[in-house]
Amino acid sequence: MTRFAHGLVIGKFYPVHAGHVNLVRTALSRCERVTVQVLTASQESIPGKVRAGWLRAEVPGAHVVTGLDDAPVDYASPDAWAEHVKVMESLLDPADAPVDAVFTSDRYGVELARRFDAEWVQVDPGRAVVSVSGTAVRADPGAHWWALPASVRAWFARRVVVLGAESTGSTTLATELAEHYRLEPVLEFGREWSEVRPGGLEAPWHTAEFDLVAREQARREDEAAALTPVPLVVCDTDVLATTLWHERYVGSRSASVEALAATRRPDLYLLTGDEIPFVQDGLRDGEHIRHAMQDRFREVLAGQDVPWLEVRGDRASRLARAIDAVGPLLATPRAVAAPMTQAGTDAY
Repeated sequence: MTRFAHGLVIGKFYPVHAGHVNLVRTALSRCERVTVQVLTASQESIPGKVRAGWLRAEVPGAHVVTGLDDAPVDYASPDAWAEHVKVMESLLDPADAPVDAVFTSDRYGVELARRFDAEWVQVDPGRAVVSVSGTAVRADPGAHWWALPASVRAWFARRVVVLGAESTGSTTLATELAEHYRLEPVLEFGREWSEVRPGGLEAPWHTAEFDLVAREQARREDEAAALTPVPLVVCDTDVLATTLWHERYVGSRSASVEALAATRRPDLYLLTGDEIPFVQDGLRDGEHIRHAMQDRFREVLAGQDVPWLEVRGDRASRLARAIDAVGPLLATPRAVAAPMTQAGTDAY
């Protein structure tokens, strides 16, 4: 089997899936160095740097670069080919040139190899070994969940956050909703921190603690999204809720916690109602301001653009309303703009 000095893999990787990983790993097994080029188009909605990050996580031995390529996809046009190759050549590191082999699944590899004066290596023709495509994943990521790397799953997973003032049943609803979908909920780290924080519950709270809580809550949510067996994550609170607890305990807003919250937008908020009796569990201290806190949650949720729903009533009624809201969300794939492709192909 021929071993090459420098191999080239090009594609949109929109999104990265098991077929792409197999292609790049095959190139790595046959080459001393491999360059992977993520070629994006302006109309596409997943940034190139995100796709490149997915690849770097899965194939760390490859040199992954990304660039904009808005040339028309027309395999029969010499002019279109010249525009594409110009972009590809601009992304090559001079230290790695020349390209000795190009690795593709589809037959455009014949012409691509000719233009680089390289050898074409076809990997998994017809996708017989790894039967998946970017088109299929974009249309129904859940049906192809098996083919998505963890970081890609995390991007596609729908995120539902249950929150509310103290003793409004948010943990109960989050747990029961997750169980309905056979998932583990992402539980509230702030409660764990309250049990072990230096000085106990009587000590003054500091912004640094809420930074810690917010970052750990976000980390756990992302970890769950990467590992979930279905495109859904159910969270008992999130960083947005942490901003309100900072107001409650510190007496002012936190720029750092709010900045993190602004980067993390779930798909749905479920606010648990405050019409049920307050139950003291040894950690709660806000019965006297519970309704005011609930009003503050309503105000903040109404002021942002993530859909939200307040669920009230007994446990069964709350769960039924939550399932009614989450069901259509889970059935609708995360929107991805159509790529620039040639008719009858699944990108190049």
